Amino acid sequence: LVVAQTEPTNTAESQAPEDPQTSRFTWTIENFTRVSGKKHYSDVFVVGGFKWRVLIFPKGNNVDHLSMYLDVADSGNLPYGWSRYAQFSLAIVNQIHQKYTARKDTQHQFNARESDWGFTSFMPLSELYDPSRGYLVNDTVVVEAEVAVRKMIDYWTYDSKKETGYVGLKNQGATCYMNSLLQTLYHIPYFRKAVYHMPTTENDMPSGSIPLALQSLFYKLQYSDNSVATKELTKSFGWDTYDSFMQHDVQELNRVLCEKLEDKMKGTVVEGTIEQLFEGHHINYIECINVDYKSNRKESFYDLQLDVKGCRDVYASFDKYVEVERLEGDNKYQAEQHGLQDARKGVLFLDFPPVLQLQLKRFEYDYMRDTMVKINDRYEFPLQLDLDKDDGKYLTPDADRSIRNLYTLHSVLVHSGGVHGGHYYAFIRPTLSDQWYKFDDERVTKEDTKKALEEQYGGEEELPQVNPGFNNTPFKFTKYSNAYMLVYIRESDKEKIMCNVDEKDIAEHLRIRLKKEQEEKEHKKKEKAEAHLYTIIKVARDEDLKEQIGKNIYFDLVDHEKVRNFRIQKQLPFNSFKEEVAKEYGIPVQSQRFWLWAKRQNHTYRPNRPLAPHEEAQSVGQLREVSNKAHNAELKLFLEVELGLDLRPIRPPEKSKEDILLFFKLYNPEKEELRFVGRLFVKALGKPSDILTKLNEMAGFSPNEEIELYEEIKFEPNVMCEHIDKKLSFRSSQLEDGDIISFQKPSIPGGDTQVRYKDVPSFLEYVHNRQVVHFRCLEKPKEEEFCLELSKLHTYDDVVERVARQLGLDDPSKVRLTSHNCYSQQPKPQPIRYRGVEHLLDMLVHYNQTSDILYYEVLDIPLPELQCLKTLKVAFHHATKDEVVIHSIRLSKNSTISDVITDLKTKVELSNPDTELRLLEVFYHKIYKIFPPHEKIENINDQYWTLRAEEIPEEEKNLTAQDRLIHVYHFMKDPNQNQVPHFPYFYLERY
Repeated sequence: LVVAQTEPTNTAESQAPEDPQTSRFTWTIENFTRVSGKKHYSDVFVVGGFKWRVLIFPKGNNVDHLSMYLDVADSGNLPYGWSRYAQFSLAIVNQIHQKYTARKDTQHQFNARESDWGFTSFMPLSELYDPSRGYLVNDTVVVEAEVAVRKMIDYWTYDSKKETGYVGLKNQGATCYMNSLLQTLYHIPYFRKAVYHMPTTENDMPSGSIPLALQSLFYKLQYSDNSVATKELTKSFGWDTYDSFMQHDVQELNRVLCEKLEDKMKGTVVEGTIEQLFEGHHINYIECINVDYKSNRKESFYDLQLDVKGCRDVYASFDKYVEVERLEGDNKYQAEQHGLQDARKGVLFLDFPPVLQLQLKRFEYDYMRDTMVKINDRYEFPLQLDLDKDDGKYLTPDADRSIRNLYTLHSVLVHSGGVHGGHYYAFIRPTLSDQWYKFDDERVTKEDTKKALEEQYGGEEELPQVNPGFNNTPFKFTKYSNAYMLVYIRESDKEKIMCNVDEKDIAEHLRIRLKKEQEEKEHKKKEKAEAHLYTIIKVARDEDLKEQIGKNIYFDLVDHEKVRNFRIQKQLPFNSFKEEVAKEYGIPVQSQRFWLWAKRQNHTYRPNRPLAPHEEAQSVGQLREVSNKAHNAELKLFLEVELGLDLRPIRPPEKSKEDILLFFKLYNPEKEELRFVGRLFVKALGKPSDILTKLNEMAGFSPNEEIELYEEIKFEPNVMCEHIDKKLSFRSSQLEDGDIISFQKPSIPGGDTQVRYKDVPSFLEYVHNRQVVHFRCLEKPKEEEFCLELSKLHTYDDVVERVARQLGLDDPSKVRLTSHNCYSQQPKPQPIRYRGVEHLLDMLVHYNQTSDILYYEVLDIPLPELQCLKTLKVAFHHATKDEVVIHSIRLSKNSTISDVITDLKTKVELSNPDTELRLLEVFYHKIYKIFPPHEKIENINDQYWTLRAEEIPEEEKNLTAQDRLIHVYHFMKDPNQNQVPHFPYFYLERY
């Protein structure tokens, strides 16, 4: 059952034309775990006169997260060229605590190509399906969508450079967080100049050099007219495609990037730039109250993490940062030579850097809920930040007071969304003027100060009332877009930091390289713009067939992507094109005869017929239309050139209806070699026996050599290659123009030379099915160990036998294989079961993609035997020692919990030999079950649930009706770490 309701929060009548039309849609999905099908759509709802619906993937869109999107409901019926712009948020409502609702918002220009948009990794499935979390209650999930439809700028035609003077960065999938940081760093001119001055050489490759990749990126941001790609830079980080679709931590990226640049700058003219720009120092002190003792420790920082929760603005965060903590009572300070003493502990700043980076702690660990949450509280930050206020209360007494610590805001980095992800963009003042710019991936727009500051404070916002005359409660909603990083520049250093950067700051080799890249890009752009005036003619010749067959290809005649391309104006007469061919190849026009290629019904591609004189008199464009009628995607031609006795081109002889053009390949079974040897015209009523002498001459055989002939018919989905009866006519054998005949010496049974593939059909079958597989050890999934040439038709036993032989194993059944996930570039979570697939191809296919990677592991026991066992990972908590040890228990699936405990007792150290153990089921640090001793282990799922073993305390062994066990959480807070160790246990309450 699905219940949906739409709630307008704005009407068209109550708004200005440019204001958004907004509606909130609630979708209640009952019996959620029983929803069948990969996709699930909501009812249709209308916003701004447009029909919308929510699309979810309850089990994830090829990820282990819930996937959720906003979809244009009637996209299939809309007119050509339609588009609409919407800002929207999607949410899974927390039905226990409303404030923990998981929400993400974004914006998109919807069109025919992108009719749905949203979040592939909205929230982890483990969190959604955990009943204690509050998202799935009574098997019901509540989805909310808030959609604002705006009449916006047409961003398909919007030109950022023309409108603002700046260009954006392309998003690789989930790199918006990186784009906002890179734009911020780029717009600190002193930093950009230092990057330009880092030594690089013309032989460096951007994908392998962070300095060169960053120089290239900055140069393009400065001089390009279009948005700039970041792929070279991410490759220089060592990221693969999958990494670009994963959101990383901005602060960590900032620190790692600066550390790498700092290291690369050592020994160069720009050494120390990172420290000069971003490094400040503070003093950690502990001062005894009753004795004369003080401990100071100086530390440097490149950024400061400021609390948001409980602080109304930046000044309140700094007050909290330098707040004095009293060490007294049980928390006294151990002072040297003075013992335990009451003391004051705190932090004061020695100096601030010219560029001050403030990381706002928008994400925090919630101890009550045992999860990370986003703090969306209102938090103000000023345009001018005075850190000398109140007589310099943030500074140490010996700080240099001659430096005025007055800062002006340079950039505001914004996160829009929730804890599980969202969108990032930046508001920047490139020249520190009153004009702000919003850098949102590829788009750059002008914005006012209110948009950059006040609207990024966070907190709650109130929507206008629909009918102000009535006493209805205004609707308030939390703003999920708010600032998470601020960059300030010190006023006294402004002239130095905001310096001029021009071409003379850029190395000559870099200018030449990037200008060449830009010229090539402009050339391609021009070609694309003029593409409708030109056509591409691909010309294949005998030389191409000789070069490719047996090396790059084995089936058909040529790979058209590797032949000579001619870009010709469509209006040019074809005879003029022949003159260009004459210049290119030195073949007189009268000696050229062109054939059209045709795609046959069996998906082979062959020369079909020569061009007629009246066709050659047409323009190239008219001929292209003829080509399309012949089912060719492009104008592809075969150039037939006949040679005279002096090996010079001659005029091709007239071709009658009885003449058939055949192509010939020669197969050598001993060398396993197939090559093109030539082509011949034969008479339809002639017989293969008539051309045997000529074929022997082409092959270099003696004139009377016995040879066998085969026709190559097709190769997809299966190879079809049939023996030709030399006594039948070519017409009787159904041979026609463009057909391929492969021939060989006949195989001799029991001959001296042993061959693997005795004839053409068996060799082509081998080539069609051969597959080079790259094997990696499962424990080192990024490192290739060895390659094996196998057949896609190899059985499971064939494959493991070859792997065992490679590894020097006597027993192939001890080899276990795991398939490759083409999307994550990681091993699949579940290994391949013993004889669980028929053929190698089944191991390599992942959805609609085929991989060439398999992972292997060597087992202690044969796999069939292992599959009859169940392996459980049990965490044993020692009763008196503060330690946890993970043990693997491997038993028959028919074993019981009692058997597990018996096995475990032989592996762990007990406080007493007679101590009893119990096994608990724990999920997200909460005890769900105590296993009874006689329960079978077969159905225990330890993939998501943690199994914990512990000694049973004496007081809990004989519980009465007056006793009750209470689940208790134990927290150990370490303020210096994000990871908080915690564990549950029982507390005995006795009445």
